[in-house]
Amino acid sequence: MANTPALASPLEQNQELKTVALEETPWLREAQDESQARRHVGVLFDAKRLEDEAKGGLDQLAKLQLSDGLWPWLPGFTGDEYITLYIAAGFGRLRQLGVADLDLRPALRALSALDAWMNREYQRIKTMDDGSKEKHHLNARIAFYLYGRSFFLKDRPVARRYQEALQYWLAEARAYWLQLPRLSQGHLAIGLKRFGDAATPVAIMKSIKEYSVSSAELGMCWRDTEESWWWYRAPIATQALMIEAFDEVMGDAQAVEACKVWLLKQKQTQNWQTSTDTADAVYALLRRGRSLLTSDALVEVRLGGETITPQKVEAGTGYYEQKFAGGEIKPAMGAITVKKTDAGVSWGSVHWQYLEEIDKITPHTGTPLKLKKTLYRKEATKQGELLVPVQGPLAVGDELVSRIELRVDRDMEYVHLKDQRGSGTEPVNVLSQTKFQDGLMYYESTRDTASHFFIAYLPKGTYVFAYSVRVQLRGRYQSGLASIQCLYAPEFNSHSQSVELEVK
Repeated sequence: MANTPALASPLEQNQELKTVALEETPWLREAQDESQARRHVGVLFDAKRLEDEAKGGLDQLAKLQLSDGLWPWLPGFTGDEYITLYIAAGFGRLRQLGVADLDLRPALRALSALDAWMNREYQRIKTMDDGSKEKHHLNARIAFYLYGRSFFLKDRPVARRYQEALQYWLAEARAYWLQLPRLSQGHLAIGLKRFGDAATPVAIMKSIKEYSVSSAELGMCWRDTEESWWWYRAPIATQALMIEAFDEVMGDAQAVEACKVWLLKQKQTQNWQTSTDTADAVYALLRRGRSLLTSDALVEVRLGGETITPQKVEAGTGYYEQKFAGGEIKPAMGAITVKKTDAGVSWGSVHWQYLEEIDKITPHTGTPLKLKKTLYRKEATKQGELLVPVQGPLAVGDELVSRIELRVDRDMEYVHLKDQRGSGTEPVNVLSQTKFQDGLMYYESTRDTASHFFIAYLPKGTYVFAYSVRVQLRGRYQSGLASIQCLYAPEFNSHSQSVELEVK
């Protein structure tokens, strides 16, 4: 298991399908780091080592815990309520997963400090004399407290001296939950239910579901999953909590499975680089809804009525591939049927590589990535420079602007966009540099035959890239087409058409 190619980073797999060699991208180090991390999965199959590392991790947590019960971010720091809540909630989740012989004493020690912090927040508001105590003071940390504290209500109820503060925050949660981000709303729904509130959690989850968007391919998602530095807006952690909330509060099995589909589809095109995202996702996928690990049946694929017999199936993933050379390909093989015999999510792709005259290539549509390339000529007028669509003959010395419009319907990482240049044109800007525009950061590299755009993170949306070239040679030639590919999932790719240039 430790040496299987299945554990290599998707950036390193299927190199023959990639539009650019990994070594030519800025992401070689990321690919090596992810491959190393994925190979560590083999450690999970060594029971003795796993037991030793789990014990070592718990011992380290016990040593880092301060005398007041809080944990710091790093050794030597003061105690932090957020990191303490995260660790304590982790103990609660491990118990829900059925971990045997789990020592809950570190988490229980932290509860008194967390309760005292919750009470101090209430007393601070209570002593305000500027009228602000009449407003709501509910925030993401208090919502996280109600969620994390709810795991241990039977082990250690909130002390009587803190009940006034607790009831204040519970009342705030019932009244102002709509003012918080979706992750915090999920925290409140689960926490309030465990604290005995039957009505508010249902209202919260109904509201959350009303704002959702569903599709057969992407499952259930929300439009507020933008990239953010704030922990309470993390898209993966938020989706994982939605799975937990729909299961525990609503018992909505259909919503749970739809949310799990979205989570898995995100992993198809993204590298989760934080341990918190991975831990939250694994907890949600294993704890809630149908078990996805029980599916071991291979997907049946038929080409032109003939069933493909899988060869060299990778252990654990069920991944296999079948290649056909040019002479083996027949027109009937264009009829492809895929059959999945058990529940769960699977994905695959068909790649057809062939040579064609560039002027006969039409835009590639029907994929999550859509490209549109347009050429404009800069024209000087009394009102200033205007961009005029290229129509008819050009002249040597004309400056052309290549405008590429990109539309993407899901978040992706490690995306490579290449725009070919006509053989008789030269770029105006030859310096490679990092750029930031329209909320998107990318690295632009100008090379001999094309301009390359390397996008580490591409949120769903519409983007425009533009750069200038100058006409150098007379003749009739093609401008070249623009192509794009997610190197993490090469099945997501597209290209534009080419434009014919006539220079006199």
